[in-house]
Amino acid sequence: MKLAILSRAPRSYSTQRLRTAAADRGHTVKVLNTLRFGIDLSGDEPDLQFRGKRLSTYDAILPRIGNSVTYFGTAVVRQFEQMDVYTPSTSWGIANSRDKLRATQILSRHHIGMPPTTFVRDRADVIAAIERVGGAPVVIKLLEGTQGIGVILAPTIKVAEAIIETLHSTRQNVLIQHFVSESKGRDIRALVVGDRVVAAMRRVAKGDEFRSNVHRGGSVEPVELDPEFEKAAVRSAQIMGLRVAGVDMLEGAEGPLVMEVNSSPGLEGIETATKLDVAGAIIDYIDNQVAFPEIDVRQRLTVSTGYGVAEIAVLEASDLVGKTLAASGLRERDITALTLHRGTSVVPNPNGNHVLQAGDRLLCFGRLEEMRSMIPSRRRRTRKVKKLPKEPIHEPRPE
Repeated sequence: MKLAILSRAPRSYSTQRLRTAAADRGHTVKVLNTLRFGIDLSGDEPDLQFRGKRLSTYDAILPRIGNSVTYFGTAVVRQFEQMDVYTPSTSWGIANSRDKLRATQILSRHHIGMPPTTFVRDRADVIAAIERVGGAPVVIKLLEGTQGIGVILAPTIKVAEAIIETLHSTRQNVLIQHFVSESKGRDIRALVVGDRVVAAMRRVAKGDEFRSNVHRGGSVEPVELDPEFEKAAVRSAQIMGLRVAGVDMLEGAEGPLVMEVNSSPGLEGIETATKLDVAGAIIDYIDNQVAFPEIDVRQRLTVSTGYGVAEIAVLEASDLVGKTLAASGLRERDITALTLHRGTSVVPNPNGNHVLQAGDRLLCFGRLEEMRSMIPSRRRRTRKVKKLPKEPIHEPRPE
């Protein structure tokens, strides 16, 4: 295959290892500076310029998008996606992982174990927010910090309040997170490639430092992951839209607690610790998947008038409970079940023999009018514009 590594650091360990691994396997590989691309939207088809000239054809790209160029970098990756070029890290996956709040919102929606977290903006809400996550000490995180920068441990509520007030005054948004004391300055970095963890290491903080990042002087050691840790890491990466990712987890008292999903994980620390060819595993995965470029399913499935994608919940009182998909009548109503979600499990392309249970969620494609009748009705706001009241402005009522 012909592979492009998008990187502004061609001499970094990770970029060099990926380039070498691809070349050793007989692939054509080039390292292209992300900022030298130009997105060409003037023609009949999506196209890209590089250094002012039309980009030649590539089979796949491997994005190594730095935090400081996230917006432009994801725009370039998105253009490659529109050109049907394979990427293991989607543009939306990279963007989601860079925003800690957005990442936490997405992962919590899918019941991924995480430390209790809250997000507030008004000073009056800070103390209540700290109490909601279990009280002091708490960890305060900047939304776009990397390598442990912008992560602060506040030992008391007063200190936490002062730190948050100071950060808010500089227009910084922060997360307030429960401090997992049992982790004892340790965490686990799992390197996910596709649907498996190819390598994992434990990072241990230096001295009294609670951040275990290697950039902060932490030490590393290889570790064999328990199945529940591996499952949490793989699910987190897949939910975020990343097929190559570094997933950071704490060893909580009741199991893995996901802290972060990194779309451009460094390879030096984990290859040094485990002595495994992680770069080679990444290249081999891309080679096997290059025929399946990222497709915006909703975009492709909603181009037919009257058809779309919807999630149908199987409620306790639903007449679908206890029926197989074949007997559910969905097919007769021009509705196709794409996936069946049951708890944390997902059954892709379920067959007709699957028996539906209360609490199941079906991701379906079909006729919108038919699916609308199967979704609980919501209160609709009137479309009629009312006349302005005689007293358009009045004092709010006391609570």
